[in-house]
Amino acid sequence: MGDSSLASGASSMPSNQVNAMADAFAASGLDTPCYVLDQSALLRNGEILADVQRRTGARILLAQKAFACFPVYPKLRPFLSGTAASGLHEARLGAEEFGGEVHVFSPAFKPAEIDALLEIADHLVFNSIGQWHRYRNVVRASPRPISSGLRINPEYAEAVAEIYNPCAPGSRFGVLASLLENADIEGIEGLHFHTLCEQGAGALERTLDSVYARFDRWLREMKWLNLGGGHLITAPDYEVEHLVRLIAEIRERYPQLEVYLEPGEAIAIRTGVLIGSVVDLVENEMSIAVLDVSATAHMPDVLEMPYRPVIEGAGLPGERAHTHRLGGPTCLAGDVIGDYSFDRPLAIGDRVVFHDMAHYTMVKTTTFNGVPLPGISLLDAGGNVQSLREFGYEDYRDRLG
Repeated sequence: MGDSSLASGASSMPSNQVNAMADAFAASGLDTPCYVLDQSALLRNGEILADVQRRTGARILLAQKAFACFPVYPKLRPFLSGTAASGLHEARLGAEEFGGEVHVFSPAFKPAEIDALLEIADHLVFNSIGQWHRYRNVVRASPRPISSGLRINPEYAEAVAEIYNPCAPGSRFGVLASLLENADIEGIEGLHFHTLCEQGAGALERTLDSVYARFDRWLREMKWLNLGGGHLITAPDYEVEHLVRLIAEIRERYPQLEVYLEPGEAIAIRTGVLIGSVVDLVENEMSIAVLDVSATAHMPDVLEMPYRPVIEGAGLPGERAHTHRLGGPTCLAGDVIGDYSFDRPLAIGDRVVFHDMAHYTMVKTTTFNGVPLPGISLLDAGGNVQSLREFGYEDYRDRLG
């Protein structure tokens, strides 16, 4: 297994799974663009995570920044201990729709947010000593028991792309060990770090080495340690046994610590596709297919990361008989998904199926240009696709007025 990264953007899914989802979607009569989630795949991931919890005693939370499709929360609830949130709205969603523990981190909380979070949060993680000092009295006075923590910066990360590096020089994330020297952190009960992004246990081990070297004295005084997200535990080549050993080693070093993990990708990897259609074909030095799927509006990481999505039945340019550039329906000239080759030329009305689009894609969609949001559907245990949500004009209109 590559220690640095197990995936970059969307990964490949088994063709039999993808084709079954596409066939069931076609039979449903639903229109494109649409996300299709696979219930059996979600349950498979949940079972793997639940097994890690049972074997290690660690508590695993759903990181909603990666996956927040709450209609399927009841199916995931039996496998996880709760949710992790990046702010008030995610925290409310987790509390209202998932249940269990609610853990919240934000780079900076506003006073009104703290007031609201005191009613629903179980853990509040502060990004700076200053934020803790600002809010500690109101947190301590809360009638609900709330455990407060600090996010730390281990000054070590194996970033898959610099945009995802929380330990880069000048990063706004986490407290440096040097800033904890002689600092008043009375009342802080836990430490939190988040440095991984779709990575394996090897990257976690090397990060932990840095955490131990810099924060050992404070860890000995804490009640819990949150290892953050980015652990791609449910990927086929993830070394689960390695993770189990690492958690056991934490418990040996610090027997008093409760250990938390908050993966996002691991919940939703290989569980969903995005299905689009060819709307038009144009020629400009090559064949260009205009889809009803947009890179900028429907899968922005294609442009931000950037990465090349996997498409069922497609290859690299020139690898197969017919090469097309795939572009979106917005006015952005750069709304281009990429160049792909197919065994036969694309035709208007053909379906294009993008692999592994459930995590960090559904949560990032926008209505830029008034382009409709993709619908959301679920392939159920009976092999039928049912609509979970369709979006229309009002969803675009009501965002801005």
